[in-house]
Amino acid sequence: MNFDDTPEQSAFRARVRTWLDANAPKHLEPELRSAIGTGISGLKSVDPIEAAKAWQARKASAGYACPSWPREFGGGGHSAIERVIWQQEEGIFAQLSGIFSLGHGMCGPTLMAWANEEQKQRFIPPMVTGEEIWCQLFSEPCAGSDLAGLRTRAELAPDGSGDWIINGQKIWTSAAHVADHGLLIARSDPAVAKHKGLTMFFLDMKSPGVEVRPIRQANGHNGFNEVYFTDVRIPDAQRLGAPGQGWEVSLTTLMNERMTIGATIVTGFDQIFSLVCAMEGENGPLVEDRAVRSKLASWAVRDSGLKYTSMRAISAIARGEIPGPENSIGKLVAASLHQEIATFALDLQGEAGILTNPDLSAAKGQFQAMIMRSPAMRIEGGTDEILRNIIAERVLGLPGDIRVDKNVPFNQIEG
Repeated sequence: MNFDDTPEQSAFRARVRTWLDANAPKHLEPELRSAIGTGISGLKSVDPIEAAKAWQARKASAGYACPSWPREFGGGGHSAIERVIWQQEEGIFAQLSGIFSLGHGMCGPTLMAWANEEQKQRFIPPMVTGEEIWCQLFSEPCAGSDLAGLRTRAELAPDGSGDWIINGQKIWTSAAHVADHGLLIARSDPAVAKHKGLTMFFLDMKSPGVEVRPIRQANGHNGFNEVYFTDVRIPDAQRLGAPGQGWEVSLTTLMNERMTIGATIVTGFDQIFSLVCAMEGENGPLVEDRAVRSKLASWAVRDSGLKYTSMRAISAIARGEIPGPENSIGKLVAASLHQEIATFALDLQGEAGILTNPDLSAAKGQFQAMIMRSPAMRIEGGTDEILRNIIAERVLGLPGDIRVDKNVPFNQIEG
């Protein structure tokens, strides 16, 4: 694989750098850098949502918001490789737009694949410009890893209107507290096997009967939520795919989700390298310690492997292929590496590792924030166990797990 830019790609990269130099909000860069790998923007000097919308709108005006999406939907119309170049050059400022990652990485591609033209024209452009925020209403208390085991009900309204009535609960819904719209998967037919009785919708998050309850996390943030549905009415026009086709529609979302999450996880390798170069041990700089260097070498190999695995996925997209199950590798490895590095960094700091005040702790408390965020990374977008099964069965072709509920009607499954 040749990683050098072609003359056309080099010219595009130069244009991007020139534009960023003139337009990037460089005054926010210190705050953004202090929050790398923590799952938050880190902004305190300005409202993070307003800053995100302002940056997204500025990018959209220049064709750099959703750069590879079609121009008719507000995208830049650039190639997949040019999108990668943009992401490389945007760098730290991409953290500003994190609140839009669900829409851009998952909901948007699903709408483009399954919505009608009128819906695409209505909902995709505001997603690009940052005017509207989207969330993904998939996981439930009893159906996180086993998404097909979800229990939220979608029933046709008894008044003959053709509308659907939704009742149930979702959990782990990132950005639901600020979202304007959401993708929702629900069970519309409990009398068939669990993967076959699902239907996908999109809805206004301000609809009557929708209640969002933020979940306060151990790190003090509340990026994800519980969402309750009580007799929520959704018009049939907001159904994506046929009734019962929800699992197929959801695969479009999930494949993009795992690639998006895996590509955006900061492993922490650059940060740990900087830390050990700056810290002194009993026998001199920690970077000279043989045990530390052994750890660094192991992590460097894994970090490099992630980079080139991502490049393979990028090459596939450039050929017009759909992201496949192999993208589960990136998310699985990156999340565990992130947690491993953060844990080691705190061990190196000893008792000082309990300090979270950025004015007192090493690396401004970044590793403390990373370790508090890391368990969520290994759950969201598919747990480690689920991703290992996907890789084993769908990438390596190994025999599948025994599934006693396979082809059993959902309403006959115990528990």
